[in-house]
Amino acid sequence: MDLPNGGSGEMSQKQDESKEGSKLKGTGGMSNRNLAANGPGNISCKDMIFRADQIDLKSLDVQLEKHLSRVWSRNVETQRPKEAWEIDPLKLQIRYLVAQGTYGTVYRGTYDGQDVAVKLLDWGDDGMATVAETAALRASFKQEVAVWQKLDHPNVTSFVGASMGTSNLKIPSKNPAEGFTTLPSRACCVVVEFLAGGTLKNHLFKNRKRKLPFKVVIQLALDLSRGLSYLHSQKIVHRDVKAENMLLDTSRNLKIADFGVARVEAQNPKDMTGETGTLNYMAPEVLDGKPYNRKCDVYSFGICLWETYCCDLPYADLSFAEISSAVVRQNLRPEIPRCCPSSLANVMRKCWDTNPDRRPDMDEVVKLLEAIDTSKGGGMIPEDQVTGCLCFAPVRGP
Repeated sequence: MDLPNGGSGEMSQKQDESKEGSKLKGTGGMSNRNLAANGPGNISCKDMIFRADQIDLKSLDVQLEKHLSRVWSRNVETQRPKEAWEIDPLKLQIRYLVAQGTYGTVYRGTYDGQDVAVKLLDWGDDGMATVAETAALRASFKQEVAVWQKLDHPNVTSFVGASMGTSNLKIPSKNPAEGFTTLPSRACCVVVEFLAGGTLKNHLFKNRKRKLPFKVVIQLALDLSRGLSYLHSQKIVHRDVKAENMLLDTSRNLKIADFGVARVEAQNPKDMTGETGTLNYMAPEVLDGKPYNRKCDVYSFGICLWETYCCDLPYADLSFAEISSAVVRQNLRPEIPRCCPSSLANVMRKCWDTNPDRRPDMDEVVKLLEAIDTSKGGGMIPEDQVTGCLCFAPVRGP
């Protein structure tokens, strides 16, 4: 049948164009007919054509791993039985950021009407950790909770509860206008009593010029030594004793905090090795990678005692490398001021002895500190009073 205006030729040309348009034109190429029918933004999956040699299989593997990790986390959260210490997220209100450290971020908040500090473990963005990494992080978290939740002492911060992993917590954004941020589904937190006095480190910094009265130095030292003595009686080694991990209440009572690296003392000292803690406070055996026990806390206490008396930082002018080498190989220790009473100086020296076996136990340290007479002064002399031979005056310091 003849078509008007050369219709047969035009039809043949259109068929050829249609066939040509259906050929593969790069990854995801589409026919002109489908493109016209669907329009921009309306491309269906069945119309898409992919080149196998241009598919990034490695990227797909990463995406699949992230997806499986998220699914695994959600399944764990919904299927596992709750621990006795787990909090009800609906009763927790997180108010503002207090501090950010190595093992997590600390916020102030309220739980069931009680003022609390909330420590969130920083595990990175949701889906970034593998299943194995997440399992290791959870095991570490449970270790910290296991240490903390059974402790009961006036010089140890009180444990309120913890979350093993939930996405129900609302975290205030850094920018108040942005409201709240959402947490990864694996996020964990520890909730403890809030102490309004801040850290011992901040308290010492505020008094770096005028120094602390001798009675206050001994009171703080006794609080810390009693808390450590209690931990050691429970077979717990803190392993990160430093001024930054000690908190004060409004009456300046000191309480030990942050058990992120604490662990139950091993029966065999060889099972406890590795550099764990903060360099300026670390015992020589820890720095040197040798086996250690609870006496590493005694050494760290000695450094804290010097820091509390002097309201200063140990080894402030040395690099980390210089400190590590000198402490281990040259018996470097902070210089004790001449105005420091011999009774206190002797406690420092005993605690930071190179040989762990010669260091006293913390219960013995408590007795040594209790025997010190604070009625005649003996505190560190304020910077604006250091003239002549004040170190030899009858009353040495506040």
